[in-house]
Amino acid sequence: MKRTGKLTGIFLLLVIFITSVAFIRNGDLFFQIKKQITIFNDVFREVATQYVDEVEPQELVNKGINAMLESLDPYTVFINEGEQQQLEILSSGSYGGIGLEAGYRGDEVVIIAPMDGYPADRAGLRSGDVIVEINGLSVQGMTPEEIQQLTIGDIGTEITIVIKRRGIIERISYTLIRERIEVKNINFSEIVGDRDQYAFIHLSRFGQQASEEVRRALIDLNDAHAHDLEGLILDLRNNPGGLLNEAVELVDLFIEPGVTVVETRGRHDSHNSAMMTTEVALFENLPIVLLINEGSASASEVVAGAFQDLDRAVIVGENSFGKGLVQTIRPLSYNTSLKMTISRYYIPSGRSIQSVDYTLNDPENRQTIPDSLRRAFRTKNGRVVLDGRGIEPDIIHTGMESTLIDLALQRSNQYLFFVNDILLETDSDNRTVNHRMPDRLFQRFATYLIEQNFSFETPVDRHLNEIEMNIDNFSGENAAKENLDELKALLRDYKISQIYENQALIERNLQTEWITQTLDESERNRALIAIDGLVIKAAEILSDDYTYQSILRP
Repeated sequence: MKRTGKLTGIFLLLVIFITSVAFIRNGDLFFQIKKQITIFNDVFREVATQYVDEVEPQELVNKGINAMLESLDPYTVFINEGEQQQLEILSSGSYGGIGLEAGYRGDEVVIIAPMDGYPADRAGLRSGDVIVEINGLSVQGMTPEEIQQLTIGDIGTEITIVIKRRGIIERISYTLIRERIEVKNINFSEIVGDRDQYAFIHLSRFGQQASEEVRRALIDLNDAHAHDLEGLILDLRNNPGGLLNEAVELVDLFIEPGVTVVETRGRHDSHNSAMMTTEVALFENLPIVLLINEGSASASEVVAGAFQDLDRAVIVGENSFGKGLVQTIRPLSYNTSLKMTISRYYIPSGRSIQSVDYTLNDPENRQTIPDSLRRAFRTKNGRVVLDGRGIEPDIIHTGMESTLIDLALQRSNQYLFFVNDILLETDSDNRTVNHRMPDRLFQRFATYLIEQNFSFETPVDRHLNEIEMNIDNFSGENAAKENLDELKALLRDYKISQIYENQALIERNLQTEWITQTLDESERNRALIAIDGLVIKAAEILSDDYTYQSILRP
């Protein structure tokens, strides 16, 4: 009895000690907060009232707040009173813009995902393009949220965006017209396969009811055909994410109950959670191939990562974006708010999907997580997977890379004008009549470009222009001019040869433009899927059960 009482006393003393330590630590933290705020207030008051030049108090405070937040991570941002309205417009699901999502890649702001069918997508902007200028304003030092604000405006107004693209030296300028952006969850769903045996669903975002829409689409596609579905191709390419609970509920459709899909871990217990499957899986045995690219971010990566870690789907495509930080919006005084990172995502194997470590370097020199800091984890079936680079696909499959001539053709709308001219020759109402694509379309297009004296700028052009501007400084000016003319002729021949060397890429884009101009939305989507290399690859994997199982069960 005495021993029990003694133990109870020791336990109480321990509890009191721990509570006291926590109280002291919290007290010290609150004292430091009060102290630093007092110092900041003193500095702000003195500068605002005594500085040699008059300063704008709001601008001064905003700079101080933004400088403080920049030392943390790019997703923790202050939303001032003027931006609050834009935030509400975005959350309503309808706004005037060009249809793109921006995010960080290292210390540069890039396009995460152009939204299908909207101006940015139609113009040829793509995931990974580095944003340089918007309407003549340099975006250097801006956050993705600030850049997003610049793209939003009245419907019908013009916006010019300048980007850099990997592998292309020249900066590329696009002039677009803002449209009403109606954000949809499912962009398109259809039956595909040589025997109509697979469902294809392109999920463009994780908004409200996204998981329910996927469930309903699968049921409808299954009911509309005489035989049961034999597999699902779930397309999360260029899906920038959205609501985490919708991502978890989507996984819940395919995984048995009681399985952890994602954990969030933060500084406080209130920010820690484990989200699990809870319902009986309606499609537990349906084979899945999931498509991702570098525009797949956040909630998309949670779904792809959970499917990969649980060996539930074969992941095909490119590395995902790598956004593993969780934000919440905290309301502040005077109709302002703070979007703040409060935790990190961890998928079932225990790995993080975050690709940039914001604690490694100062804000001016952030970088992707180096190989030396990447850790190995294992999936449910024992496959080795690494953290720190988003989700790496089981099968890497990329499309054809753009070239200088293809970029020039897209920027000058040559595909659009050429196809439009061909259609006008055959039918005055060409957009409402389905036309079979004519034979030898590429040859006609090449002839069209040559007759139009189509050209595009190369690095050689700039060097030749510099020489021409300074040619008067050469001795033997006439001979130099003759040599320059010969070089220009050779460059012209080179540019013509590029038309034929890029025949496969140009033919694909001509085919895409023909489909876009001659078919309605549902037929257009079906036709584009039929020529989509990743969808074709996904169908091949599903059709070969040995290959499918050997990937998931090595």
